[in-house]
Amino acid sequence: MTLDDLRVFVAVCAAGNLSAVARELSCSQSAVSQHVKRLERETGLVLLERRPRGVAPTRAGRVLHEAAREGIAGLDTALRQLDDLRRGVGGTVRVATGATTVRHFMAAGVAEFRDRHPDAALQFETAGSSRRCLEAVRSHTADLAWVTIGPALEGVEQRASCELPWVLAVHADDPLASRASVALGELAAIRYIELPAHSTSRVHLEMHLERHGVRLASTTSVADWDTALLLAELDLGQAILPALPGWGARPGDVRLVPIPELPPLTAGWAARRWDALSPLAVEFAETVLAHL
Repeated sequence: MTLDDLRVFVAVCAAGNLSAVARELSCSQSAVSQHVKRLERETGLVLLERRPRGVAPTRAGRVLHEAAREGIAGLDTALRQLDDLRRGVGGTVRVATGATTVRHFMAAGVAEFRDRHPDAALQFETAGSSRRCLEAVRSHTADLAWVTIGPALEGVEQRASCELPWVLAVHADDPLASRASVALGELAAIRYIELPAHSTSRVHLEMHLERHGVRLASTTSVADWDTALLLAELDLGQAILPALPGWGARPGDVRLVPIPELPPLTAGWAARRWDALSPLAVEFAETVLAHL
């Protein structure tokens, strides 16, 4: 049983698919299977079972997966700390973020943290969605992730930190621009700028609109919230967006009209285990929150 065997096994349990792990590791599916078979020979137990669409850990596999995942996380943390000592730096914090996160949620906190810890290394990994940020945390490639809080995910702790009310972004000349608020029923008539496909915010939005029988006609789709706001400012459609910090004072030809009937979106930090974070990572998270 080697560390590589355990790393591959943990990756297979997370992905639920041998070929996906093989692609990620740039090796053959047979090579991935050999790692798992070696573990099964040494434990004398079946660790994975075949499913119609991939594989899943057996009862024995879940026991090994939990222990291996936590052990590898601790080892990776120790190796990073040793590398910091070798390079003479003050520690490393790895953060997974969405495309707009640092600008809207972290700028002031990052600046203060950098002033306090000029020798610390900050590593930002940009992911296209909260789901990918959570996967980065779960797969040990990030210590922290700022995400839209969604359903519980095995192996990750999410902590709600702030609520973001929904607004309708429209051009200043739009008939709705002078309104104090917009009702849900009125949204069916807008030229909807779609939020990123499969994003937590879009799922949240469409779930609540569907409950009220509201269906949106889309003219445009975007990859992030800032782009949707810009397109609304250019009068290429109207966007339903969470009100991000800093948008309220935004100059220009866009207006943000509240949609009070929509429950707010919740954002916050995610980590594998809060009690396993380094003191530096905890301080970084708390510094960001202090500036929200």
